[in-house]
Amino acid sequence: MARKFLATEVSDLCVGKPPLRWLPATATVADAVAALKRSGDINVSVWNCNHHDVVLCRCIGKICMVDVIDYVCKEDNPFESSLLDLLPKVDDGRIKHLEANSSLLEAIDSILEGAQNLVIPIKTYNQRQQHLITNPSLGTTTSTTLHNGKEYCWLNREDIIRFILNSINVFSPIPTFTIESLNIISNETLTVHYDDPAYSALPLITHSHLNQTSVAVVNQDNTLIGEISPFALSCCDETIIAAITTLSAGDLMAYLDYSGPPEDLVHLVKMRLQERNLTGMMDMMDDYYNPSSSSSSSSSDEEFGAWKNGGMGRSYPGRRSEAIVCNPWNTLMAVMVQMIAHRVSYAWVVKEDYGLVGIVTFTEILRQFRSTVGSSNTKVR
Repeated sequence: MARKFLATEVSDLCVGKPPLRWLPATATVADAVAALKRSGDINVSVWNCNHHDVVLCRCIGKICMVDVIDYVCKEDNPFESSLLDLLPKVDDGRIKHLEANSSLLEAIDSILEGAQNLVIPIKTYNQRQQHLITNPSLGTTTSTTLHNGKEYCWLNREDIIRFILNSINVFSPIPTFTIESLNIISNETLTVHYDDPAYSALPLITHSHLNQTSVAVVNQDNTLIGEISPFALSCCDETIIAAITTLSAGDLMAYLDYSGPPEDLVHLVKMRLQERNLTGMMDMMDDYYNPSSSSSSSSSDEEFGAWKNGGMGRSYPGRRSEAIVCNPWNTLMAVMVQMIAHRVSYAWVVKEDYGLVGIVTFTEILRQFRSTVGSSNTKVR
């Protein structure tokens, strides 16, 4: 039964998916930031075509605010740099194209091989005619979504786990086993202490972003206090860079709260920027927190949304500093439901006293389901 289910075509998972918003490879980092703000999306796709040349269009990467944060903290005058500087120099397989008739098993194998997003052509029923780009840098909001005469969406781990969850009975009795008995708890966690500078966690944030996990914030006893999630950071705008530069890991968690940062933390960030003579970041903060501009509503504010709220204006349900936890004795089914409900690709595994045990991820869960059908050479159609 599981084998037949895994033969499902990935096009079934794409029903209702919106076409990808995108930027051409010729865009700049500033273009990517503007596109993310306009769209409200977590990621924007990058394509190697501009629709002025006759070339085969392919998605060559994706950009989110974490990529921008990582790059801006390392480079001078970063916003005018090429978008390609944010992408891997060599194709690392994070983005993979699949045909619409590819099987769910092929999709799972691609993800287990390292793909984060699968690019799938989707059917367009109204055959709408769209104009070519007049300004490539605005590709995410004003241009065609057609590439090679088709529209595309992408699938990720969450999409596949959600689809499996709807037919979980085909994998019975595996979902009723505990995550400990299934041996899917990894003790390779990334942690930072509560009082450590948030800036010191940047390499860990970058690593967890690549693995689609998170950075645990712990005390001296290795008790889990919260997390610094790349997913939460992706919901921010560029002012979050100032907070990472000046705050402790613990204070950054409060800054990432749903309702936006407390005023005392905003003042603390500004004070420390001034002490360090970081005028560029000071100007950026002033632009976002200027009381005289926040009282009036302009067309620009409407276009970008209510983004003058501590860099947290791009509202999204994944934005939080509270860690999602489970226990070793929880069933796989319970953990999957919890992860899907909170829109995360991982859950921290803790003891009763919140001592950190490890982490369970969508990747290991998919690996568990994948093992039910044997070798990847086995045909499932």
